[in-house]
Amino acid sequence: MRLAVLCSADSWYFQDLRRAAGDQHTVEAVPFSRIASSLDVVSDSDSGQLSGASPRGGMSERIFSAEHSFHEFEAVLVRTMPPGSLEQVVFRMDALHRLESMGLPVFNRARAIEISVDKYLTLARLHSVGLTVPRTETSQTIEEAMAGFERLGGDVVLKPLFGSEGRGITRINDLAIAERTYRMLIQLGAVIYQQEFVEHEGADIRLFVLGDRVLGMRRKSQLDWRTNASRGATCEPLQVTDELAEIAVKAANATETLVAGVDLLPARDGRLLAIEVNAVPGWRALARTLELDVAALLLEFLEQRLRG
Repeated sequence: MRLAVLCSADSWYFQDLRRAAGDQHTVEAVPFSRIASSLDVVSDSDSGQLSGASPRGGMSERIFSAEHSFHEFEAVLVRTMPPGSLEQVVFRMDALHRLESMGLPVFNRARAIEISVDKYLTLARLHSVGLTVPRTETSQTIEEAMAGFERLGGDVVLKPLFGSEGRGITRINDLAIAERTYRMLIQLGAVIYQQEFVEHEGADIRLFVLGDRVLGMRRKSQLDWRTNASRGATCEPLQVTDELAEIAVKAANATETLVAGVDLLPARDGRLLAIEVNAVPGWRALARTLELDVAALLLEFLEQRLRG
């Protein structure tokens, strides 16, 4: 299998994929920032790029990078979604959509990434398929933001609409602090996305989905209510029950992801809450915790999808 990985060549995950690939697969890094497109008249030189037929005869559409031609690859793996301006992000997603339209399989598909990077849309999708989610308020004005704060009991977790690994997440349980914070964020053009603070035992569940296969670990933190491994939480193996596997696959399907990281939070009141779905999930802590070669499993899954 010849695989393009959208990430930095310095990424630990890329190096792990290259290690797992060995001599069996060709794995090349393509940074998002190097993707380019050309709409031009067909010429002999165009044969070195992946191109799509145009409804106008003699025209060609090409998606490429400075170092690599996408026609060299059988599939694309999106390993990161780096921050950027609105124009940069839109173009990058457009490029993924266009690659798919040219017949190149992309994992995860552009639509799945668009859903999963948006916390509001992800949670709405999870709620729509019957999964239990935290009470959540999303608003754009200070009046609605403060009303939402009150409806959630005056103890909330404020999250950026886009973000991962616990970055930018803040607990607020003071009315005056909430008002000052929300006013500042609204002035900056932010959306106020706040959830009820859920009492828990200092642990959550990360489920790693590969199609119908689900791997799991429990993440614990004694010092922080946030349980991300990137923030120092300790991890332990988790026996994935049929119930957990069903929830994970249901969440992945709801967000149109084939490869996903599904976060669940067992609350003290007995609820099992679906929190987020990550369409570009990491596996560094998972591989170490389960003592599994997750990169090899991922490559095997992608090859199986390609071969049908």
